[in-house]
Amino acid sequence: MSAALMHGQLTQAPPLPWTRMWHNSQALVVSVALHSAVVAFLVLGWSMEQSLPEPTPSTLKTRLVMLPAEPVVAPVAPEPVQVVAPAPVVEVKPEVVKPKVDPQIQARKLEQAVLARKRVEAQKQAQAEQREAAQVEAQRQQAMAEQARIAAADNARRAQQAAAAADVRQYLPISKQAPDYPQRALDKGIEGDCTVEYSVTPQGKVDNPKVVGNCHPAFIRPSLVAAATFRYQPRLVDGQPVTVPGVRNTFHYKIQ
Repeated sequence: MSAALMHGQLTQAPPLPWTRMWHNSQALVVSVALHSAVVAFLVLGWSMEQSLPEPTPSTLKTRLVMLPAEPVVAPVAPEPVQVVAPAPVVEVKPEVVKPKVDPQIQARKLEQAVLARKRVEAQKQAQAEQREAAQVEAQRQQAMAEQARIAAADNARRAQQAAAAADVRQYLPISKQAPDYPQRALDKGIEGDCTVEYSVTPQGKVDNPKVVGNCHPAFIRPSLVAAATFRYQPRLVDGQPVTVPGVRNTFHYKIQ
C-alpha cells in the first residue's frame, strides 16, 4: 500500500524545467517557420510580377484608295413659259325695271299723309293749349292762395292791433291829474275833446306825448301838461318790465 502511494505521488509530480523549455522552443520554431514561409511567398509573388514581360501593342494598317471622279452633267435650261393676259371682264348691270305707280293710289297716299300730319299738329296744338290752361289755372290758384295768405295776415294784424288797442285802452293810469280849463275857452264858451298819445316807460312814466286827431288849439297845451303827470303800473313780459307804446288818453273839456 505504501508502494502504491509512492507511485501515485511520482506520477503527479510537476514537470522538470528543461521539459518546459523544450516545448516553448518547439512553438517558437513553428511560429518562425510560418512567418518565413509567408514572407517568402510575398517576395516570390512580387518578383514574378516584375519578371513578366509587358504586352506588345497591336498595330492597325490602313490603305488610301482613290476612286475615279463621276462625270458632271450640265443642267437643262427650263423652257420659257408664255404668259397669257386674262380677258377683260365686262360688268353687266341688271336693268332696273321701275314699277308702274297708279296715280290714284299715289294721290290717296298723299292725302292720307296730309291728314295724318294735320292730326299730329292738332294733337300738339291741343296738348299745348292744355298745358297753357294748366299753367293759367296754377297761376290763378297761386294768386288765390297768395290773396288768402295776405288776407289772413291782414286779419291777424288787425286782430293783433285790436287786441293791442283793447289792451292799451284797458291800460289805465294809477295816478293822474286833470288838465286846467283854458280861460279864453271859458270866456268864449268853447268845448271839445283832445286825445294825447304817448309811450309808457318800464318805470311807468309817460314818454313823448303828442296830440292826435282833431283838437282845439286852446286845449293842446293843458292836455300835454296833464298827460305828463300820469303814472302807470309797469307792464311785465316774462317777468321783465317793458315799454308800452301807443297808449292814448282823451281829455273832455265841457262847461257845466
